[in-house]
Amino acid sequence: MNQRFAGKVMVVTGAAQGIGRGVALRAVAEGGKVLFVDRADFITDVAVEAGSPHAVGFVTDLETYEGADAAMAFAVKTFGGIDILINGVGGAIRMRPYADFEPTQIDAEIRRSLMPTLYACHAVLPHLLERGGGTIVNVSSNATRGIRRVPYSAAKGGVNALTQALAMEYAQQHIRVVATAPGGTNAPPRRVPRNAEGDSAQEQVWMGEAVQQVTESSFFKRYGSLDDQVGPILFLASDEAAYITGAVLPVAGGDNG
Repeated sequence: MNQRFAGKVMVVTGAAQGIGRGVALRAVAEGGKVLFVDRADFITDVAVEAGSPHAVGFVTDLETYEGADAAMAFAVKTFGGIDILINGVGGAIRMRPYADFEPTQIDAEIRRSLMPTLYACHAVLPHLLERGGGTIVNVSSNATRGIRRVPYSAAKGGVNALTQALAMEYAQQHIRVVATAPGGTNAPPRRVPRNAEGDSAQEQVWMGEAVQQVTESSFFKRYGSLDDQVGPILFLASDEAAYITGAVLPVAGGDNG
């Protein structure tokens, strides 16, 4: 196994399931010391799956600044510093026409898919500066162009802007900031549901419309796999991408969003 992350400390948020879980497990396999971060209490069990003393789980709510700050402090306490942050928290809660979103639902989408990345980037910066540099990889989305999830699209547009602005601001401090923009991705059933209230029959119809749009927008006319997403994220996190910063890499089968 390529040991690209030997000697590196990585924090992966949203590591309990989906893309984040795949990133964290592979990073450990490639030699990294990895803090698996999620608000799901089974995150510690996921870390154990890595089979390494260098994989540790941490439960916190990244929709609060205190949660993000606590995760970074715990990583430093556990591993002595931070070299890489992968921001994997996010995901559309509901699919519906924008006119049908309630104001509280709009707020919830922004809080889920923008604020954890915004908070974590801020919380990690002092530790990267103390380290003399580092890398942040934000997991955005190609859904900045799509239907039935306008608030989520706006949140991910914010992640893209954050990526570019932060990269420009901290390049001279040897901090790279990059992102991937995944398209539709097949993943095992979620242990924590996307929408805790459950989807109504109408919402299931709207979700089907969004899935159809995403599939047809891909040149391959299909969803990608978790491995399709994990590889590019870890490439951007590695020293192989040392001259890449401020970039948002579409990983969506040709649909650039």
